[in-house]
Amino acid sequence: MGRIFGTDGIRGVAGVDMTPELALDLGRAAATVVKERGNTHPHFLIGRDTRISGGMLESAIAAGLCSVGADVTLLGVITTPGVAYLARKYQADGAFVISASHNPYEYNGIKLFDAEGYKFPDSYEEEIEELILDDLRMYALVDGQDFGRIRVDNDARTDYVEYLASTAPARAEGIRVLVDCANGAASATAPDLFGKLPLHADFIFDKPDGVNINRGCGSTHMETLCRGVVAGKYDLGIAFDGDADRCLAVDERGELIDGDQIMAACGLDMKRKGKLPGNAVVATVMSNLGLHLFAKEHGMDLECTSVGDRNVLERMLEKGYAIGGEQSGHMIFLEHATTGDGQLTALQVLALLKESGKRASEVFGICQRYPQVLINIPVADNDRKKAVMASQALADAVAAEEEKLAGEGRVLVRPSGTEALMRVMVEARDQDTAQAAAQRLADQIAAL
Repeated sequence: MGRIFGTDGIRGVAGVDMTPELALDLGRAAATVVKERGNTHPHFLIGRDTRISGGMLESAIAAGLCSVGADVTLLGVITTPGVAYLARKYQADGAFVISASHNPYEYNGIKLFDAEGYKFPDSYEEEIEELILDDLRMYALVDGQDFGRIRVDNDARTDYVEYLASTAPARAEGIRVLVDCANGAASATAPDLFGKLPLHADFIFDKPDGVNINRGCGSTHMETLCRGVVAGKYDLGIAFDGDADRCLAVDERGELIDGDQIMAACGLDMKRKGKLPGNAVVATVMSNLGLHLFAKEHGMDLECTSVGDRNVLERMLEKGYAIGGEQSGHMIFLEHATTGDGQLTALQVLALLKESGKRASEVFGICQRYPQVLINIPVADNDRKKAVMASQALADAVAAEEEKLAGEGRVLVRPSGTEALMRVMVEARDQDTAQAAAQRLADQIAAL
């Protein structure tokens, strides 16, 4: 997309790519862009996850905002969707989230939301980039009594948690759940949220120390949660990522419930209740073949976008759809939220489980998950990605593998939007077939 922004905000190694200088410029540029649209004294929110670098970047963004006359409210540690919700509730002119989501603590990132709780549009990001990369740096700097003010809001998390609790469509008496907070932002909200529900919840990885976020835990490391659910005889396990915009689950057998399976079960439930506009669910090209077959079998349309919850949301807004998401656990329930919200998803999962009267394996196992193999191949840069995608040899290799699968599998080759990688994904009816096909394509790319 741009030279600073990636497919989901800005992300990099803290102190190397994500520097205080860049954060300062982002604050100045974002406020300048908003002021140029007529708001002479804008108000911004800043929230962050638990990374040790978060406070440093928070201070730099706040300084940048104040230097161009914007007021700042610091929300402290809070989830990404929590910031999006509060931007709308508090009628802020914009909001920053400091988080690198599921990445390890060495990384950090910055996402921007507008006054309606949606991610900043591309046009805003392009203007911000132009300001930052312009040698003249034409920010709308102020002085004297026009500097912005900074305040801390210690009640904001409570407002967000109370809103989430109000969305729970059914009670969950008697359910025992084990919750993995990924030592991230959910550590500050999930205990309060689940404490408002009539269920039994225990928590793991809920003691962040600045460097243990996502370390062997959360939605990208499900092993401990899977074992814990079985050992503790829980009905369900829930896992968030570092900023809690993702949610994955574990059934009573310790088996993973991924985003595709959550979409399948929730989408079918919404269809039965007449709450699925267009009988459609929005997914991405990475969604499992099993979801495609499930949707067809149950009379639902499955619309697929490019990877990224921003793309999913755009399709939902364009066509008026109610549910969409990614296999990785980004789930958007548009009736309740403007972005993916892991804790909101958890509430929907719990409600469906309680209403069904069945075990989690029965509720979410209705969508078969085909074996899926993903191989990442390092490439030098974006130019190399383009050359690989334009290769006729690669196109021929993909066609050959698709012919071998004979309609009982799927092949996807794409460049990563955030890293110097090409990604090969193959699905098939058995693991060995998928692995062999993916490896042949990876070898082809490496040889180009």
